[in-house]
Amino acid sequence: MKEVSGVALVVAQEVPASSSMAVPHGPAGVGQARHRMRAQLRRGGVSEAVIDDAVLILSELLSNACRHGRPLGDALAGDGDVRAAWRVEPSGRLTVEVTDGGGPTRPVPATPSVTARGGRGLNIITALAQDWGVRDDVHGEVTVWVVLRDDAESARRREDFAARVPMPSVPRAS
Repeated sequence: MKEVSGVALVVAQEVPASSSMAVPHGPAGVGQARHRMRAQLRRGGVSEAVIDDAVLILSELLSNACRHGRPLGDALAGDGDVRAAWRVEPSGRLTVEVTDGGGPTRPVPATPSVTARGGRGLNIITALAQDWGVRDDVHGEVTVWVVLRDDAESARRREDFAARVPMPSVPRAS
């Protein structure tokens, strides 16, 4: 509260938007998580360009967690959850995280062939993000985190997006 000329005023402060949700280990919950993220970030005043990038990144991370990671907890296969979380800090920096029960491999960008059906997700994330990484948590949990760029930087990076995503290798005819 501030007092001006004997009158108390309540000064509104922007509250950072944050959320954490359990997402079913499988494709069923990805759409729900994207919808919730988009709605919450809009209410928080995040620009549409950053929201679009964040939603795409969330989709890629959840897909990878369901394809390559185990569910959290004691679930063995296919049932159980992974955790999606995002937060907007007072500085405007947006961080997206997905946590799963770990898997047989570490998340690393791939170099897929032209005909490969997958393997491009982390390259897309690298092109859109300011930074990203992998954190090992308690009980074998693995969290992939991504920090998104601000509005101005996001717009500049979007303009040269194709130049930053590695082209798949094309087999040469002999």
